[in-house]
Amino acid sequence: MSVPKTQKAQVCTSLRVDPIYRTDFPVPEPKPHELLVHVLFSGVCHSDVSIVTGDIPMADYIPLPVILGHEGAGIVAKIGENVKGFKEGDRVGIMMTLESCFECESCKSANEHYCDKLKLAAIHSHGTFQEYAVVSAAHAHKLPDGIDLAKAAPLHCAGVTVYRALKQSGVRAGEIIAISGAAGGLGSFAIQFAKAMGMQVLAIDVGTIKEEHCKKLGADYFVDACNSELVKHVTEITKGGPHGMINVATATKPIEDAMLYVRKRGTIVAVGLPKNPNFTANSYVLVQRAITLKGSFIGNRKDMDEVIEFFARGLIDVPIEVHGLSELPKLLKKLQKNEVQGRLVVDTSK
Repeated sequence: MSVPKTQKAQVCTSLRVDPIYRTDFPVPEPKPHELLVHVLFSGVCHSDVSIVTGDIPMADYIPLPVILGHEGAGIVAKIGENVKGFKEGDRVGIMMTLESCFECESCKSANEHYCDKLKLAAIHSHGTFQEYAVVSAAHAHKLPDGIDLAKAAPLHCAGVTVYRALKQSGVRAGEIIAISGAAGGLGSFAIQFAKAMGMQVLAIDVGTIKEEHCKKLGADYFVDACNSELVKHVTEITKGGPHGMINVATATKPIEDAMLYVRKRGTIVAVGLPKNPNFTANSYVLVQRAITLKGSFIGNRKDMDEVIEFFARGLIDVPIEVHGLSELPKLLKKLQKNEVQGRLVVDTSK
């Protein structure tokens, strides 16, 4: 496959300013263990916004300039000399996890996304808001022929993140999971995965438009997050509270509320990364109600393979809006203002 010397890319040269659209950015060369992927589509994540605005602690430690993006789907353009199992033209996806050591305790327990030497897209290396990106072959995921690559791209962060969080919740088929931030990119996936896994879904978000969106995706119940009696309302319509809750909203109040409405022995899983990360936890409530509070970050390679299988079998749809890569600054602002339902995706050719 012919590979150009330069490419289109959105490059962050400084935090708290818009990335710069370039058409002359150098195309990287894959190392012996890496693939060079012609990225056709990349999902746009709220964490991209948080990095640009400097609203997450790691932002100030990111080496600049950097290319953001960590939800890529495309075609293998070039293969490192030590890579086996891939060929040029293979359809692949790129997760946020670009590389791990496979030697530390986390890696050996199939938690490579918590690797001691973890290399993340847009944090430690350039991400997928470019036409060509490199990824360790061990962390590239083959995509079946026939699936829509634009829809497959967001599976590699939003999809796998909520799928892992649902598994971490311990909620079983027939039980109720509450999803806070249910109409957004992650929430839209979470509703569908939960239903495919046999759970009942209580969606929590704001407004009738988002209620309609959540119900269309399969939510069984909806509660407006602005309801002044949210805890009471949730408890009543679920006849005692949901068995678990995942918070994909970029706020912490939903976690505080959930401590009051999940059932005894319920589990709360924090996923969203808010600007103000601190929240209040009542020790008496946690102890007396035996509530488990945990965090969940991305997912491992097996999780990703399972997510792709769900999608390939038609169990998950991906509500997306596709825009040109050149429009990225505008899209980041839409996300920042919470004006998006579903997932934004950029076409790197435009």
